[in-house]
Amino acid sequence: MAGLDVRHLGDYIREQRGASDISLRQLAKLAGVSNPYLSQIERGLRKPSAEILQQIAKALRISAEALYVQAGILEHRPGNGLLADAVHADEGLSERQKQVLLEIYDSFRKENAAAQASSTEDAAVSLVTTSNELSTTSLPTPDSITKPRKKKAASAPRASAPRAKPATSAPAAAADGPTASTEDAV
Repeated sequence: MAGLDVRHLGDYIREQRGASDISLRQLAKLAGVSNPYLSQIERGLRKPSAEILQQIAKALRISAEALYVQAGILEHRPGNGLLADAVHADEGLSERQKQVLLEIYDSFRKENAAAQASSTEDAAVSLVTTSNELSTTSLPTPDSITKPRKKKAASAPRASAPRAKPATSAPAAAADGPTASTEDAV
């Protein structure tokens, strides 16, 4: 833990202990560490392990992540510490319920971050596709633009009359009876 800021961490633990109105001896007992060891941590003389920090956080009823951030083990993630601190401070919940609540909260945050990243990626792909479509589409030139032609009115379909056979010769026509002229058939 090369980046461990023990002096700042010790001050933070002391502040949290004071805010919780817990003595050094009581905190040491609750955290399962010796009284002198906790005193050395608060004075910035000792570098506690992540496990010890977790035990201290549990005893103070604050999130272990908050202590990890103070110690320089984790980077600060905005919006996460306040809720975790509030959940840990709630005396109406068991430790297991607090842990489950924080796990659900973290899963929701991860799910939303993934969905946001996915929608951002989809939007970027859409922009690239649209840009490519625009660059390959040819715009009309003034020469290719013509005035619209007037459409002819659609004519109603004609009723078709049966066509008569043309007369071939007069004697044959006389035998069949009077013939219709080709003009009458049309």
